[in-house]
Amino acid sequence: MPRKERREFAGGVYHVMDRGDRLEAIYEDDRDREMFLHTLGQTCERTGWRVHSYVLMGNHYHLLLETPEPNLCAGMKWMQGTYTIRHNARHKLRGHLFQGRYKAIIVEGEQETYFRTVSDYIHLNPVRAGLLAEGANLVTYRWSSLPALVGLPRKRPAWLSGEWVIGGFGETDSSSGRRRYREALEQRAIEERKGGAIEEGMLKALRRGWCFGSEEFRQRLLELPVVRGNPKQSGGQIHHSHDEKEAMRLIESGLKALKLTRQQLLTLPKGDSRKIAIALLVKRRTVMTNGWISGQLNMGAPSRVSRYCSQAEARADVKPHIQRLQMPIGKD
Repeated sequence: MPRKERREFAGGVYHVMDRGDRLEAIYEDDRDREMFLHTLGQTCERTGWRVHSYVLMGNHYHLLLETPEPNLCAGMKWMQGTYTIRHNARHKLRGHLFQGRYKAIIVEGEQETYFRTVSDYIHLNPVRAGLLAEGANLVTYRWSSLPALVGLPRKRPAWLSGEWVIGGFGETDSSSGRRRYREALEQRAIEERKGGAIEEGMLKALRRGWCFGSEEFRQRLLELPVVRGNPKQSGGQIHHSHDEKEAMRLIESGLKALKLTRQQLLTLPKGDSRKIAIALLVKRRTVMTNGWISGQLNMGAPSRVSRYCSQAEARADVKPHIQRLQMPIGKD
């Protein structure tokens, strides 16, 4: 059976989820969960994504995220691939971690009913799965976005946005609004324990469809271009403005900060410390491939880029350049 085609567009809102291979756990312990959230945060920095809600379960996760640039496929490839590498390295494992292609349902973000339904579904997952003791508050489940959204107990990361989620309950993202939002969701948890806080028809549409919204929204989506197959083989469609344009800006800014020219890139050694510092900057802030970075910086085989960057922080000749690039280079 052919794979379903992905639709990517600027401002897209997606409910994304994936499970462990053979339904096995994708988190062995809390360190793995922290590592997953760190990887998600890095992905947001590279792609410009805004995460609205998330929950980490035993063998799967759910995300409600927004892509200001049409780069869902590129970002997901980097995030899941990077987490798999880190997870396997930590636990001395090899092979696949996720069961295969992630599921991404396009959500009508402008329509409050659909957006709020998805966010509630994500936050209520621990109740539905029986992960909370009877009578325990929903906010006590550490591995969802709810505690961070309402400020209990940890600080909200920059990549997690509360404006739409809290606004869906008619509240503002203020201390009083966050308190009332928390109270409203705790009430939803009580309703969920009694037999379902979300209408069954909405749940069915959310779980089985390719989009979640009105018929008019669905028709608009059908007119959008699609991403077919592997992003590597899709005619360069993953190179959108936050990726290639941002990577080019970072390279030019890096060259200027380190007083290099494009012509000098051709004559410097492939493992020059300044090249490595610029490559590391691009890898941290975009999803451009090692091959693309190597071609731009004349660093030889793509595998060199990965090796050089993994060693960069420990190299005394590279660290000063990294620090130099962190100071003047921001985002437009």
